[in-house]
Amino acid sequence: MKDAEITELLKARDERGAEGFLRNYAPLIRYVVSPVLNDEGGVEECLSDVAMKVWERIGQFDEAKGSFKAWVTAIARNAALNMARGEARRPQAGTLPEESDDGAQGPEIPAPAEADPAEALLRKERAAALEGALNRLGSTDRNIFYRKYYYMQSLAQIGAELGMSERAAEGRLYRIRKQLKKELGGEIDE
Repeated sequence: MKDAEITELLKARDERGAEGFLRNYAPLIRYVVSPVLNDEGGVEECLSDVAMKVWERIGQFDEAKGSFKAWVTAIARNAALNMARGEARRPQAGTLPEESDDGAQGPEIPAPAEADPAEALLRKERAAALEGALNRLGSTDRNIFYRKYYYMQSLAQIGAELGMSERAAEGRLYRIRKQLKKELGGEIDE
């Protein structure tokens, strides 16, 4: 089942869309959330959460802003991060925290709760500068950077999946960070 057919069925609230979505996207979602969540139960819970969010928010998907795959990946990543944060904060016998993710596409720099308008504008400008610098990287370097810092994959996993040693991936990532730091005027930390 193709993405266009899945999105049409989901928008029509047809269960075949949900079935096609899970059949096509469950492996990708597991792949995205596994590095963030530590146990298989958490991964499965997150998969269910992502499927529900996609079902509820399919009306927000805009093909002009990006592919369905990118939209789903962003929702999955944000859901996993929210779950991981909730696990870290939640007392053992506590209740589940409210989750709030907007399915944003691309890298995000969360704004502090007390940010004044000048700080918010500065954060937005830095995010745009970082996005521009990342877009100027070669595709392999950009892929390595996103895998490490956006999808939180280990260097061993990055190396194995890209056909290089862990040490080579580490060296490449070091050079990428150095290049970004130089290009951004030292605005990122090592």
